[in-house]
Amino acid sequence: MKFILLPMIQALVLFAIAPLLSGITRVTRARMHNRRGPGVMQEYRDLFKLFSRQSVAPAASGWVFRLMPFVMVGVMLTIATALPVVTLYSPLPSLGDLITLIYLFAIARFFFAIAGLDTGSPFTGIGASREAMLGVLVEPILILGLWVAAQVAGSTHISNIASTIYHWPTAQSLTLILAFAACAFATFIEMGKLPFDLAEAEQELQEGPLTEYSGAGFAVLKWGISLKQLVVLQMFVGVFLPWGQMSEFSWGGLVIALVLAAVKLVLGVLIIALFENSMARLRMLETSRITWAGFGFAFLAFVSLLAA
Repeated sequence: MKFILLPMIQALVLFAIAPLLSGITRVTRARMHNRRGPGVMQEYRDLFKLFSRQSVAPAASGWVFRLMPFVMVGVMLTIATALPVVTLYSPLPSLGDLITLIYLFAIARFFFAIAGLDTGSPFTGIGASREAMLGVLVEPILILGLWVAAQVAGSTHISNIASTIYHWPTAQSLTLILAFAACAFATFIEMGKLPFDLAEAEQELQEGPLTEYSGAGFAVLKWGISLKQLVVLQMFVGVFLPWGQMSEFSWGGLVIALVLAAVKLVLGVLIIALFENSMARLRMLETSRITWAGFGFAFLAFVSLLAA
């Protein structure tokens, strides 16, 4: 029972704090623009206000449109159960394989894109096509970077990779640093931050695939997107910055690990907000050219692995 309880508690905690980190991002953006802006709890207030409103679906939409918010939340909660947060090891080892996690992310992206096409709206259709394009651009970077780290660890399991990086094999330093850079780049894109917010692009597409959602369904979807951003960031932090996570359980170590996990996530959100608000949005055609830089880091990591 305890082996099921821990991953469930971890997933629910991540689910609960996901809007808080989105609130921190909004506050940071406001401060960088010399505005007062909303408080860190504004995201919760917006969500609860949406929950009290009726959901309205387009006449042309089908079951995919209605199901997608729950698929997004369900898939991200499933991934959250497997991530190393306070320990070096996955709380749910059966889901901790990188191939499984990447396929779960692909399921969420697939439903997100298909739901945009399901409405018949031109705005959601364009947003869905852009989401699919970003997936094609970012997933090879993420897969190759994580695969190189997995080769260094000798295993595709997320726990073994985190444990290997925790003990840092000096002979493979260059390979791991390049894999770190590639996965950091891919994490930034996966979180949908400027200049890679092409799918939503509020200025031109009215939030893209989210345009037709309203009420409680929209609240579930926004919460799921916040959880996805947190899960993507925690996967990167848990694998490539595992220091401070417990290798053996103790109550004192648990408190320290919880504090350090919170600090790493908040620092990650602040650094991402700093980059996001220091750049303008890209033209659509420029995105593929810039993502080649991330793939370059992943390819160099692969070459370094072969040379070693």
